[in-house]
Amino acid sequence: MVEPAGAEAREAEPPLRPARAQNYVLTRVVLLRGLGFMYVVAFAILVRQVQPLIGSRGLLPVAPFLERVWRHFDGSAALVRLPTLFWLGCADRTLELAAWLGLVLGALVLAGVVNVPILVTLWALYLSFVHVGQIFYGYGWDILLCETGFLAVFLAPLWRPKLIHVSEPPPVLVIVLFRWLTFRLMFGAGLIKLRGDPCWRELRCLDYHYETQPNPGPLSYYFHFMPAWTHTAGVLFNHFAEVIAPFGVFGPRRLRILAGSVIVLFQTLLILSGNLSFLNWLTILIALACFDDGVFERLWPRVWRRRFAGLRRSLEQPSQSRRIATAAIGVLVGLLSIGPVVNLLSERQHMNDSFNPFDFVNTYGAFGSVERTRHEVVLSGTRGDPADPRTVWHEYEFPCKPGNLHRPPCLITPYHYRLDWQLWFAGLSNFEREPWIVHLIYQLLRGDPSPKTLLAEDPFPERPPLYVRAELYTYRFAPGHAKGQYWERELDGEYLPPLSLHHRQFLRFLDAYGWLDPPRQKPDLSPR
Repeated sequence: MVEPAGAEAREAEPPLRPARAQNYVLTRVVLLRGLGFMYVVAFAILVRQVQPLIGSRGLLPVAPFLERVWRHFDGSAALVRLPTLFWLGCADRTLELAAWLGLVLGALVLAGVVNVPILVTLWALYLSFVHVGQIFYGYGWDILLCETGFLAVFLAPLWRPKLIHVSEPPPVLVIVLFRWLTFRLMFGAGLIKLRGDPCWRELRCLDYHYETQPNPGPLSYYFHFMPAWTHTAGVLFNHFAEVIAPFGVFGPRRLRILAGSVIVLFQTLLILSGNLSFLNWLTILIALACFDDGVFERLWPRVWRRRFAGLRRSLEQPSQSRRIATAAIGVLVGLLSIGPVVNLLSERQHMNDSFNPFDFVNTYGAFGSVERTRHEVVLSGTRGDPADPRTVWHEYEFPCKPGNLHRPPCLITPYHYRLDWQLWFAGLSNFEREPWIVHLIYQLLRGDPSPKTLLAEDPFPERPPLYVRAELYTYRFAPGHAKGQYWERELDGEYLPPLSLHHRQFLRFLDAYGWLDPPRQKPDLSPR
């Protein structure tokens, strides 16, 4: 009987067996490529939004901020207290080139082209933006990406950039450090809830959260109107995923895989229920360190599994320099973890904070308090007389922030509109604590093109308005899409009165912050 061609070769191949628990070749591939995706998203946000937010014509320009930091720390100490490459220069062109460089390098990592210099460059670039981004980059997911990017450096090959050809095995200690990050991230979020808002202990926070979170998603509306028992069950699952499951990441293999699966499922539900930037996506990526090749092999095509089986057989012993670097990062993370651990045990737990200027090891948390009512700042402008009740005001629409009552909640995750998010905080405060909103109104009155790139709809595309005002509304989901609406609202009052380029107090406020530009026409500063 004639054997089919290739049969002998197939018989000579060793049987395909599941990878052993200590084997993390595929885990390294998943973590590094996933990090490339996170960097692509993060730098895409910068490419689109860096100029209107922190450019020279932005709401919070970088140059004056660095000048204040330099004066505050009395000179060169600022270089260490606030490490950023933009001390070397922060011109608009520099910011743009840095954002584009990060986007290109992130795409290379996503494609599997990665080494230590590439990852160090990505980490340094993003850290630099975070440290000059001020309130627009003061969120937990930003320092989380910095910490994750730093750890990933010790998984990458030193020079040869092709991930599939890495000759050294992944350092298991670095995988364990990813699990330690998973624990701090989840457990910190769980503790801040139990110590914070009583509605988490009363199992009632989800009665409000879907409606009042910063940027609700399309499914948030339906989650909000689900039966009350599902909200209670959701809070219980939240506590299980954030307080109990994290301890399993250090357990035996089956317990570790179960804990990782719970965390991934929980984060997936959060992605479905709202837009929390790339926080949940990045958390899923970090939690994948709980899985070894035996898990990932089941999800990969057979031909790929054979390829990686051959790669594992060709792995060499780690070099002396690799062993030294791995030991050093283990010691460094251990020492820097003292502050975060003390914070976790403290009754005055900080949320989303760093204990070192390079954001190496941080503390995390989310929604330690949940708003019961949604307050929205609505900006509108007119070219008429603001004192005339017949004057028509036209509202500014933002890409994701609730505004138009008939517009459904947006779907943007893992992308992030940072101005929309910060406007949510403005609704919880006042313009004295969020002075950038006064600067935004000033730019709209001047017709500056920069802030218009952050709008979904500009009601004054040709000529700027003569007056812009800010009103505070209470927004609620409209039950059953009443009158074809997703939202219903009620006016709470005035957030900022109608402002124009001729108002003395307005101009003095801007001048105090260094935001007053030379007027295009001399304003009338006479009292009104």
